[in-house]
Amino acid sequence: YQIRHLSMSKEQYEVYQQLRRMAFAILNDKEVSFQNKLTEIIKLHQVCNGFVKSDDGAITPFDNCAKLKDLMTIVDEGEGKFIIWANYVHNIKKIIETLQKSYGDNSVVAIYGEVSTEDRTEAVRRFQTDDSCRFFVGNPSTGGYGLTLTNASYVVYFSNSYNLEVRQQSEDRAHRIGQKKNVTYIDLVMKDTIDELII
Repeated sequence: YQIRHLSMSKEQYEVYQQLRRMAFAILNDKEVSFQNKLTEIIKLHQVCNGFVKSDDGAITPFDNCAKLKDLMTIVDEGEGKFIIWANYVHNIKKIIETLQKSYGDNSVVAIYGEVSTEDRTEAVRRFQTDDSCRFFVGNPSTGGYGLTLTNASYVVYFSNSYNLEVRQQSEDRAHRIGQKKNVTYIDLVMKDTIDELII
């Protein structure tokens, strides 16, 4: 297990601090619903993961996402196959796009909410049997249960779920019957943020 502590860009940090102050005010307000409080915490987590989502659903990414850069460093230096878990569709799509640019369209398979059942089955088959397919990218709540992904040498958590069971189940995807090698688990964590509290 490894934790890689990363730092936000100046712009990202400023937005995080602004949202953090707002979140404290909302969390301390007894009149505000639990759902609204949870929304504020999710917004902080999204900033840690390189984007801001407005109330109308529009997504604004930050330039030079430290997590994406570090992920690519890990991938470039590592050998073997990778499972990469991320909680947000925006991150999943960006990770897939970045990996395909560097390693080719056939190097990546994915499982998240928008992927059909047939495509999920094919994604697992390709990851397990096709040497040209090095990367499995998914949402741990969607793909973290019941799959056998024992060809992985690395499991990278671009972001973590708040749910410990989801985390444990997603770790187990690489540690099922048939796993013959050690697996390295890597968490990408923004220093001094909600990322550390989730871990």
